[in-house]
Order: sequence, then structure tokens, then C-alpha cells
Amino acid sequence: MSDKAISVKKDENELIQLLLKRQAELNSLLEITQAINKDSSSFLLFEMLEVILNVHLKIGKIRLLIREGEHFYCATRFGGDFENAKILQQTCQALTNYKDITTLKSSTDPLLNKYEYFVPVFHKDEFLAFVLIGDLKTGQNLLSNDLNFVQTLINVIVVALENKKLFRERVERERLQRDMELAVEVQGMLIPGSLPKSGSLEVGATYLPNQNIGGDYFDFIETRPYEYLWCIADASGKGVSAALLMANLQASLRAWASVEDDLVKIIERLNEIVVSNTNGERFITLFLGLYNEQTRELKYVNAGHNPPIMLKDGVVKFLKDGTTIIGAFDTLPKIIVGKEILTPGSIVFNYTDGLVESADEDVYISDEDLVGFLLNNKDLSVDNLNENILRDLQTSNSAKMNSDDITILTLRVR
Repeated sequence: MSDKAISVKKDENELIQLLLKRQAELNSLLEITQAINKDSSSFLLFEMLEVILNVHLKIGKIRLLIREGEHFYCATRFGGDFENAKILQQTCQALTNYKDITTLKSSTDPLLNKYEYFVPVFHKDEFLAFVLIGDLKTGQNLLSNDLNFVQTLINVIVVALENKKLFRERVERERLQRDMELAVEVQGMLIPGSLPKSGSLEVGATYLPNQNIGGDYFDFIETRPYEYLWCIADASGKGVSAALLMANLQASLRAWASVEDDLVKIIERLNEIVVSNTNGERFITLFLGLYNEQTRELKYVNAGHNPPIMLKDGVVKFLKDGTTIIGAFDTLPKIIVGKEILTPGSIVFNYTDGLVESADEDVYISDEDLVGFLLNNKDLSVDNLNENILRDLQTSNSAKMNSDDITILTLRVR
């Protein structure tokens, strides 16, 4: 056979070898793509990658590192002695400056010179990952093709995993948004539709739910002729769970208030219900007040809540008698029922801690300051009183005070 024929035969063999290699690469990409479309786990994708790189491309050693935030983690590896994870992480940070496939044979780094090539993976100019390749058994004429294929293959996998992660995050955001909307709806259902403005009681409320739905609740109920029960409460936690807990509290309170006027029994029963529903993992602070128009007697129980301020005949008093928070203990300690006779013009100012605490703005209102604002506005209608106090607190502290729900419930006796 002549030299020319031998040369032609050699070229044909190389062409056949290249075509077979191309076919194997296309098959590998197809298998990976099908696995991605089936939503296969990252574990399976990396297993397939290892087989393709080790068996088909004859690569003896790889370390695939994927970016997560400001750091990299080793997603898959095979061949050679495994490096110390901390040292590998430190070395990875230095490699982020590499933009192209780079030979590492002359690297002075003792870890990197154990490998032959560095292959970065980008997506829309974002550095997502890179692979260190060692013991690559391929001809010089196919080297560039093999390295580019490795880059393409890993790009497909890493981008797919990144898209899957972004999709999960989007689904989670949408779920949270639906939770927020449901919580807003539930909380809106807890708010009384109307409050007395004439007769012996003038009642006004201001309710400002925070964007991160909290667990404030207030209610005002005519339990029987001439007798009224009101409640203001704040549940631990936020979101749907807190709103549903308050919905359950409202249903329980209304059910018991219709058949029971003993505040001790009502508060004990509410505590049992909250403990049963939350297994002691949530608690509620609340204030219950029961007022009789004919006797002018106010009975109340404060269960760990911000004490309402009572203004009566020019005297200020904090309504503190009661017990501890509900939901934290199977049995409440001693319950003290507070009693007051309300004279004409008396005011009972109820509120939740969102009015006096805004931790993100470092705003904390003292009892003395709150009393001062109340005294300054005591002659206004209850609705204007609530509005002015909130505005005065915000203005005096240059604060938005929107890190928590704010609820105010004010009663004036005529």
C-alpha cells in the first residue's frame, strides 16, 4: 500500500473516530436532557455525568465545584486522593478570576498542579461553576473538542439545577404570598363590623395590620342586655398560623361568652383550648373586660397583656389584675378579677405592643409618655383620640412604627 493510500486510510479512521465521538456526545447530551426533563434528582444527574466523563471521555480525575452565594461546594468528584475540603474551598476562590479553559500543568499551587485543566462554566456572564480535570487520556487533535464538550455538558446540568432552584424559590414566594393574603382575609373577618357610638358607651378602634401579618385581635360583644364584653389580644408568631389561632380564639370566646359571665371560667377555658391546639408552642396575651351599664361595674382579667389605661375622675390607673399569658401552661396560676366602678366620662384605653414598640426603628414608648399623650387627647371623640395618639407617637419619634400590628380599642363611659 502506498504512502498516499496509508495517509488516506489514516484520515478516514480519524474521521470515523471523530464521527463516533460526536455521536456519543450527542447521545450523552440527549440522555442528560431527558433526565432533566423528567425532573431527575441532582444525585442522578451527577452520577450520569461521572459515567460520561470517566467511561466515554476517559477522564481519570475530576472535581466539579458549583457556586452557592459567595462560596463553592464540591458537587461531585472521582479519582485521585481527595483534598482537604477547607483547602479546596480556599483554592476555589482564587480560580474565580479565570474566564477561559486554562491549563494547570505549570501552576505553582500544589493542589492545582495535580490537575491538567480548569474548565469554567458561565451562564449569561454569571460564573456558576468550574471543573478541575486530571488524567485526561485523549489525543491532542481531540483535546479542544473534549474540553469544550465537558464545558457544554456541565453547563447544561448546572443551569438546569439553577433553574430548578429558582423555580422552587418562586413557588415558595408565591405560597408565602398566598399565605399572606389568606392571613389578611382571616384577620379582616375577626374585626367587628360596627362599634357603639351612642348610648352609655362610645367605642372606637384603630387596627393597622403590618405587612408581615401578625396576630392582633380585638372584639366587642353585647353578651346580654346592658352588658358588654370586650377583648384585645396578641398572639406570638406571625402569618397564617397566628391569624388562624386568633380566629379559633374568637370563636371560642364568643361561644363561651354566650353562656358564661364568669371571667375566671372563660379565661381558664380559653387557656385549655389554646394549649390543646398548639401543644404549648404558642401563647397569647389578652385582656378581657366585662362592663354592666346598669351597675357601671367593670370586671376584667389581664392575661399578660399591656395593661389598659383607665382615666377616671382625673386619676390614671393601669388595669393589671389577672393572670399570666394563656397557652403556655396547662393550668393557669391564681386568677385575680379586677373590679372598677366607671363614672361618667371615664376612659379605658386598650392597645397592643405594636403601639409602644418598634424594634426596627429603636422606638420604645414609656408608660409615662403614653399617659401624657392620652391626657392631651382625652376630650376628643374616641376615633379622633386613637388617630391623634398614633400620629403624635409617630411624630414625636420620627418613626413609621410599622414593624408590627397596631391595635387600639378605646371606650368612653357616658
